Amino acid sequence: MQYENLLKIQEDDNVAIALTDLLPNHVYKIAGQDITVTSEIPKAHKVAVSLIKEGESVIKYKTPIGRATETIHPGDHVHSHNMSTGLNGITEYQYHPVTPASEMPSVLTDTFEGYLRPDKRAGTRNEVWIIPTVGCVNRTVRILEEKARLLYGSRVDGIFSFPHNSGCSQLGEDHLITQKLLRGLINHPNAGGVLVVSLGCENNNLDDFLPVLGTYNPERVKFLVTQNCEDEYEEGLRLLDELTHYASHAKRIPLPLEKLQIGFKCGSSDAFSGVSANPLCGKIADLVIQKGGTCLLTEVPEMFGAEQELMNRAASEEIFHKTVSLINDFKLYFMRYNQPIYENPCPGNKKGGITTLEEKSLGCIQKGGTSLVTDILSYGDYPIHSGLNLLNGSGNDAVSCTNLTASGCTLILFTTGNGNPFGAPAPTIKISSNTGLALHKKGWIDFNAGFLLEGSSFDAERKRLFSYVIKTASGQIRTKNELSGYRDISIFKDGILM
Repeated sequence: MQYENLLKIQEDDNVAIALTDLLPNHVYKIAGQDITVTSEIPKAHKVAVSLIKEGESVIKYKTPIGRATETIHPGDHVHSHNMSTGLNGITEYQYHPVTPASEMPSVLTDTFEGYLRPDKRAGTRNEVWIIPTVGCVNRTVRILEEKARLLYGSRVDGIFSFPHNSGCSQLGEDHLITQKLLRGLINHPNAGGVLVVSLGCENNNLDDFLPVLGTYNPERVKFLVTQNCEDEYEEGLRLLDELTHYASHAKRIPLPLEKLQIGFKCGSSDAFSGVSANPLCGKIADLVIQKGGTCLLTEVPEMFGAEQELMNRAASEEIFHKTVSLINDFKLYFMRYNQPIYENPCPGNKKGGITTLEEKSLGCIQKGGTSLVTDILSYGDYPIHSGLNLLNGSGNDAVSCTNLTASGCTLILFTTGNGNPFGAPAPTIKISSNTGLALHKKGWIDFNAGFLLEGSSFDAERKRLFSYVIKTASGQIRTKNELSGYRDISIFKDGILM
């Protein structure tokens, strides 16, 4: 990359990114070229570095990110006032397979310290989770969590409950999605023990839910039906005593990186996210996958406009067709509700310099690195193939992180340009795209990728972030969301609520 006051990602780009606030009538240099800025341009926003005629493509990442709605001159601010998306509806795609780079940089370690579970999966934490089958018992599970922490908290890495507002008055696919996501949480390798708390009369009662849950270890998973006992707190604490005792026998041991499963997410992004934090995460994904590990990328609507790149990385033609279905099915979901497919960038994105969905998506998928796509997963599915898996789901931060956790991710790398305190049940490493955010929200941000915009190399920051990931996975570092108690879930809904 070439950067002074301006950053031009690729040589063929006709826009650059402002690394600082740019002043009108000032001359800025980029790669030996003088650019006279015609108006005030906020940091992270785009400035034209060549003439772009009306109707021509605005090029960033060496890829069109929209079309000029009027002629744009060098030095002009390029944003929603003079460019718009170039995307449309359902698209036919062609498979043009690519070969990923065969040589990868070496890693500093091949192992992390984790908990090997009986099913051979590995946890990065050894906690006891309290999971309600229905929202009616949300306060019950919170009280049980508080009481159990005082009594048994020292036995394990933590005791946590995960209230939600699903589990009753749902029909059809929504009901099944709720069950699959709860099943994924119950089977999660970071949970050394799980108490499932039910009301008793809900749609998602145990008679209905247990067939979905399938086989389980009765020492690790126990059930409390609150309508069936006189004192749910006395009974719940008795069960949590047993669960924490069982979980306490697990010990950290050295494990190969192939046992690591990481989810990737971006939220409240700015235009720096796609050039600092996201591609840095992509390098971590490639390293983990190189060692046989598994990485999950979700936020399907934020693949729109960049999907062809992911499709070309499909490991087979079958995976290519699955990826096409993943993309077009989500477009049809928008169309069923008569909603525009490509009006994705939120006010915070636009304030941070992102104009179109193409621009947002091309930055978003950088988190997936360059590895082949090995499979497509639905809600609550655990991956059966290592490598890069694409997980069905929306771009909503809470819903996405819940999906990643329910599919077995034991760490989540969450990039942000504007900041977001949200934390998933799995440790959520918050990575800022810029130093200003890291300094402003020290209680939210774990790792600053903004040094990349200040002269640090990707090689140096890759090593630094990889070390941070390994230490977090090994329990040597607790993330800011863990320290602050930010652990929540949100379950996707698309249907009638009775």
